[in-house]
Amino acid sequence: MIRNSVAVAALGFAAACAGPQADPLYSQFWSEAGVIADAGDFGNATMQNTQAMRNPQSYAFDLGRRFAQEVPTTVNFAYNSAFLDAEAQSTLREQANWIRQFPEVRFRVYGHTDLTGSNAYNKRLGMARARAVVAYLATQGISTSRLEAVVSFGETQPLIVTAGRERRNRRTVTEVSGFVETNPAVLDGRYAEVVYREYIRSAQVPSTLSGLTASEE
Repeated sequence: MIRNSVAVAALGFAAACAGPQADPLYSQFWSEAGVIADAGDFGNATMQNTQAMRNPQSYAFDLGRRFAQEVPTTVNFAYNSAFLDAEAQSTLREQANWIRQFPEVRFRVYGHTDLTGSNAYNKRLGMARARAVVAYLATQGISTSRLEAVVSFGETQPLIVTAGRERRNRRTVTEVSGFVETNPAVLDGRYAEVVYREYIRSAQVPSTLSGLTASEE
């Protein structure tokens, strides 16, 4: 009985020593300001922006992945042709609509051919296709300073391995290649704004002033 009384007394003494500091409502007074609201991710936003500025290519990769998920990146061509048909132009208009949202981003167009013809000829044809895409995107308001048609894989990267004519191999692929060099502050604390710009705009309340007449204004 005496032992139990001693144990209870010891526990009571320990609790008394802990006092109000054991209660989260009071523990903040013994730590940094705001510790009670910190779920362990405080400062992550700053850390993310810092990492983005140090390694912008990883964030260009994020944008490239979004581009590939949200927009058809490939257009196809007729045999031995760099002509953009109606289907190709429709795809490129979708690409242009996406690209216009991100004036800080550069894009590269890769040209490909099927396996017929010589390698040298196919490289020239692949480049002609890439340049045709760049030219069309330029007509949609995209600056050519952000568009590159500098690489042609010719016949070396077929989607379908066949020696015959294969339309799926006769293609261009548009990809994100990086950020505009003349815009060095693009990631300076604004990564989320750049990558999720259309989501931010979708949350904005449209102005009602445009519907007013001159007298009402």
